[in-house]
Amino acid sequence: MLKEFREFIARGNVIDLAVGLIIGVAFGKIVTSLVSDIIMPPIGLALGSVDFAALFVTLKGSYPTIAAAKAAGAPTINYGLFINSIIEFLIIAFAVFLLVKAVNRIKRKPDEKPADTTECAYCCSKIPIKATRCPACTSQLNP
Repeated sequence: MLKEFREFIARGNVIDLAVGLIIGVAFGKIVTSLVSDIIMPPIGLALGSVDFAALFVTLKGSYPTIAAAKAAGAPTINYGLFINSIIEFLIIAFAVFLLVKAVNRIKRKPDEKPADTTECAYCCSKIPIKATRCPACTSQLNP
């Protein structure tokens, strides 16, 4: 069983998946920083100095910040953080879309070689293109 596991790990797909996962985690951190540090402050300023990360509703009591509510153990609905997460997801999804589009453009289409057989008009069997008579039904073929 150890040998099978070693062969499974040595496959290219598993290693590619691991590399993709590591790069994805690092890319996620970059996108999180992009959203919270660069994109959201101007949007919040345009909407009247709103910090989306600070938007929340307490279900028990009243607290000025999320940290104060969590320190008191009060349940909160952090809809501002949810909005940030949606924006992060959209950015990541768009980046993945662009990456897949670029990879599809780079992939070469296999060279199509001309067909070396054709189909008999009478019996529908495959015959060589250079043939003058069908080997299945012996009909005369037009060149």
